[in-house]
Amino acid sequence: MGASKTEHFTERQNQIALLAKALGHPARVAIIEYLMSVNTCICTDIVNVLPLAQPTVSQHLKELKTAGLIKGSIEGNAICYCIDEKALEILQSYFAAVSYELEQKKNNCC
Repeated sequence: MGASKTEHFTERQNQIALLAKALGHPARVAIIEYLMSVNTCICTDIVNVLPLAQPTVSQHLKELKTAGLIKGSIEGNAICYCIDEKALEILQSYFAAVSYELEQKKNNCC
């Protein structure tokens, strides 16, 4: 696979792409939905609600955390995860801008 040439794109474009890529797997979407349904949770709780092995869930959590969609804190022997609201605000702002632009151009579309 060739180089992604991310340096040719704006910081915002790269950020949106990173967030979208992190959401590009149904297990990660399920994790986000689960975290939205509770205040915080322990990693083993997530393993209990998904049909995936613990190492697989851990890898998906790592991807979500690297992208900034979730944040975690260590509490004893467990890591508690929750949604990072800043990342969701970035996505919400992006899609609101896209929706606004589409609304403005809806009569001029081919």
